[in-house]
Amino acid sequence: MLCSYAGLDEKKLDELQRLEKKLGKTLLAFQCHDAKIEMLSQQEMTEIQELEKKLGFSLVAVQQ
Repeated sequence: MLCSYAGLDEKKLDELQRLEKKLGKTLLAFQCHDAKIEMLSQQEMTEIQELEKKLGFSLVAVQQ
């Protein structure tokens, strides 16, 4: 299972922000998805790692 930030429409975002104000806390919304694990070639791994270094992010490859 792989989780990422949830895509919120305006109504859901408003509800989340109202609760944040009420609680005085920042809330993060996540959605989880089933992910199929698959092996990557060495070339694919190298390209992903190079882009990770360039962007300063961790990347995860998934099959949709």
